[in-house]
Amino acid sequence: MGQPITVTTRTGASPAVRFFDANRSITGMEIVMYESLADTVGARPPDVLARRLFDLGAERVTVYSNVVTVQAAPDDWAALEPKVVETIEHLFGYYGDDAGWSPDSLRAIDVEPVFPPEPAA
Repeated sequence: MGQPITVTTRTGASPAVRFFDANRSITGMEIVMYESLADTVGARPPDVLARRLFDLGAERVTVYSNVVTVQAAPDDWAALEPKVVETIEHLFGYYGDDAGWSPDSLRAIDVEPVFPPEPAA
């Protein structure tokens, strides 16, 4: 359950760049750029998405409305592209085995979930 996203992919002019067009906005009209994992602080959808993409191997991420621009090593795209599509498609899914936030879904795209610490007694 949640909000399904459909993604199409376009190759950039540089072999290191891919554009992922979603059928729904992720940021509204704001352009959000992430140069590194350290820039992904926060819990907004673009922050979470960028963090997941860096975990997969992205080198740079920009999100503007419904377009996610990802830069990665050109040789990595064959394996990385389907994982990026899967990550974006399930970003807003919250329930079920395919939910983007479930531990099994994160592990399916080679991201080990980090659980919050147990509350102190």
